[in-house]
Amino acid sequence: MGQAPTWSDMPRTYGLTGPISEDLPEEENLIQTRKLLDTMKSYNVYENNLELENRERVVKRLESLFRDWLKEMCIEMNVPKVVTEKVGGKIFPFGSYHLGVHSKGADIDALCVGPGFLERKAFFTSFFAKLKAQKEVKDIQAIEEAYVPVITLSWEGIQIDLVFALLPQRSVPDNLDLLNNSIVKNVVDARCVRSFNGYRVTEEILRLVPNVLNFRVALRAIKLWAKQRNIYSNKLGFLGGVSWAIMVARICQVYPNATASTLVIKFFKIFSMWVWPIPIRLIEVEKCTYNLPFWDTKVNRCDRYHLMPIITPAYPQQNTSVSVSRSTFAILNEEIHRGHAICLEIEQKKAKWSELFEPTDFFKKYQYVLRHVKMKIDIATHRTQLSSPISLYFTTHRCFALVSSDCSFVL
Repeated sequence: MGQAPTWSDMPRTYGLTGPISEDLPEEENLIQTRKLLDTMKSYNVYENNLELENRERVVKRLESLFRDWLKEMCIEMNVPKVVTEKVGGKIFPFGSYHLGVHSKGADIDALCVGPGFLERKAFFTSFFAKLKAQKEVKDIQAIEEAYVPVITLSWEGIQIDLVFALLPQRSVPDNLDLLNNSIVKNVVDARCVRSFNGYRVTEEILRLVPNVLNFRVALRAIKLWAKQRNIYSNKLGFLGGVSWAIMVARICQVYPNATASTLVIKFFKIFSMWVWPIPIRLIEVEKCTYNLPFWDTKVNRCDRYHLMPIITPAYPQQNTSVSVSRSTFAILNEEIHRGHAICLEIEQKKAKWSELFEPTDFFKKYQYVLRHVKMKIDIATHRTQLSSPISLYFTTHRCFALVSSDCSFVL
C-alpha cells in the first residue's frame, strides 16, 4: 500500500469551501483576457509608470513627515530619549491603492499608526498644522466627527485620506503585523479599531485569493462596469470598493486557476443565481472576546434584516453593504443579470467586452421626471445639508430616487 498523503501534500483550499472548478485555462480564455485588457485600457483606467512612481514617492514623503512629527511630539512631551529614538511610526496604504486596482487619478487611503501615549486629538491639530505648512499640500481638511475620523488633502494633485490609530505600546516597529488580532485587543477607542480595520481588511483580501494578478484584473473590470452603470457607491445605497473586492475575491477562491476574463464571466453567473441574504464571506472570522461590534445574525437581531450581506474577512467582521435598500438591491440585481446576459454573448462571440461597459442612460431608463423640485435634505451620516435643485425620478421598481441637478447626489 502507498503512503497516505500528508496534510502538507494536500492542495490549499481558499475560503470556506473547496473550488467549483480547478480547470486550467484554454487558449480561448487567454485570448478573451487579452481582449478584456485591451478594452479596459481604452477607458484609460491604468496609470503609467511615472504616475505610479509619483504615488510611491508621495506615500514615502508622508511617512517621513509622520515619523518626524512623532519625534517632535516626544520631545514636546518630555518623554525619555530612548523612547524618542525608537518611537518609529508607520503609514499603511489600504483600499484600492493597496489592492493594486486604483484608477487613474484615484485617491490614496492611508493609515497612520502612532504609539499609545499620544492623544488622538494631536493628530488632527498638531500633525494637521505640519501638513498644512507643506508647500505641496492644498485643500486640507480635518473631519474629526466622521465615523472614521480623517484628514483629507491634496498633495501635488493627488487626493489623500489619512486615518489615525494608536497602538497600545510605546513604539511602532517597521515589522508591525496588523493582521494579528491582538492588535485590537487592548484598543479602547472604537475609532482606532475602525481605522485599523481599513488596512486589515484590504490585506486579508490579498492573502485570501489564489492569484493576486488575476484578481486585480478581474476587479478592475468589475469596478469599471459598476462605475459605468452608476452602481459604485456606498453613500448612494449601492456597493463601495470593498464590497466589490470581496465579491470578486470569492469568485477567485472557487475558480483558483481561471484567467481574468473567466473570473469576470463567472462573477456574473454566480451572483445572478445567488440566493440573498446568504452572506458572501471569504473566511470564517474568529469571534474573539474583545467586546467589539461583530456581525452575527444569531446574536444581533438587526443583522438579520440586511438584504445583501458582504462580510469583511478581519476581526471584528462587519457587513460592508448595510446601506443597500430594497430599491438599490433591485437595481443591483438587474444590472448583474444584464452583465450575465452580455457575458453569455461574449462567450458565444456575439458581443464584445465594450458592450458590458456601456454607460447607463439614466434619463432614458427613468422616464417619469419631476424636474427642479427644490428641497433641503439632511444627510444624517454626514451631518451636512444640501439645498441644490432636486429632481424626483420614479423607477420601474416602484421606488424613487432624489437626484441633485448636477447628478452629484442620489438618494
